[in-house]
Amino acid sequence: MMINRPGTGHRSARCRSPEGPPCDAHAWSVYKAGSRNSARRIWEPFYRLSRLSSLQSAPHILELETENRKEATMIGNKLKVARSASGLSLRALSDAIDGIVTAQAIGKYERNEDMPSSRVLIALAKALSVSEEYLLNEDEIALEGVDFRKKVGASSKEEAVLEARAIHMLERYLAVEDLLQMRSVEWEQPRSAPHPVADIRDAEDAARSVRDDWGLGNDPIPQLAELLEERGIKVLSLDLDEVDGLAAKVRRRDRTAARVIVVKRSTWSERKRFNLAHELGHMVIAPGEGVNEEKAAHRFAGAFLMPADVLRAEVGAHRSSISIGELVALKKRFGVSIQALAYRCKDLGIINQAAFARLFKIFAERGWRTAPYEEPETMEPRLEEPQRFERLCYRALAEGVIGESRAAELLGISVRELDKRLDQVAA
Repeated sequence: MMINRPGTGHRSARCRSPEGPPCDAHAWSVYKAGSRNSARRIWEPFYRLSRLSSLQSAPHILELETENRKEATMIGNKLKVARSASGLSLRALSDAIDGIVTAQAIGKYERNEDMPSSRVLIALAKALSVSEEYLLNEDEIALEGVDFRKKVGASSKEEAVLEARAIHMLERYLAVEDLLQMRSVEWEQPRSAPHPVADIRDAEDAARSVRDDWGLGNDPIPQLAELLEERGIKVLSLDLDEVDGLAAKVRRRDRTAARVIVVKRSTWSERKRFNLAHELGHMVIAPGEGVNEEKAAHRFAGAFLMPADVLRAEVGAHRSSISIGELVALKKRFGVSIQALAYRCKDLGIINQAAFARLFKIFAERGWRTAPYEEPETMEPRLEEPQRFERLCYRALAEGVIGESRAAELLGISVRELDKRLDQVAA
């Protein structure tokens, strides 16, 4: 591989520092792929690692080099997140790189007790489907105040894997925003938030205030995931099993906190929409002592998606009963589940407890209360799939900020699949 070293016209298969030892050509390609701001940071660890083999005869230089290495870049956290996101144990990762190093050695890398050679680093990146640049990048994020939506019996291991996958995807999301120089880490918190909730009915006022602050009026919201992303909340969609999603704050060095919501990709969109509104509720309400926060967030979600005045105008202020057919028609109007509509009618006093109980008996008999929760007029999962991150990747590619291989890596797909998607976008 013929390459140019910066600052010279020299071309060779190995690049050479003014200080002597050659460095790995693949490492230099990683350097070239980095942004100008991060280029030196990305390149320097590769250069230092390549020198180690030539420094064995100079212990005092090796000691200094090792210390500099520790100060420059330690990959422990990034490596652990990428491994956890892949669902691999230390032993499985060692096997995936054909035993170049042991599981114990990888454990040392994750604890920042040692640094891998460039050969091992490249192998680890390949096995984990990430770039070497990703592992060497010093920007780190962390999730705080993580709130999982999970089924009974979900294990702590599943939660840890989901958290790692969320961090892994968020890092890609934030990376492409940085490449496009976008001010998007901050979320547009409604002016009136946080709303004090001394009584669960105060959640109704909170929902009205958020709609007012964001200029939404009282009309049904067509695409909630898109709206939240426009307001700076990162919405991620992942393939999940026993855990239905999470919500958290995102902390990144020298930046204000962002917000993230993770939803289950296969969930019907009417249920996704309620989950998203529920998590938004957690972000904007401040429940007082004795107030059940989950119930308050549920009440907020119902009020946010089905404003009281609009629903009463549709069905009336008081009803002795309401038919399934009418609920199906309302479902299409508001984009929520039939069960959510029944709850909302009960909360607003439109139907009484007896009518509510009769409806839920029918729901149970028809199997709508259990997985897969398939009601009439289900909304396909793709209708509430977040798409902003994908669009940003296409934009960065079109503007020449990144190449095809980098875009494919960010999207977690092959270059061939990327080409297919680009053909569809062009069409």
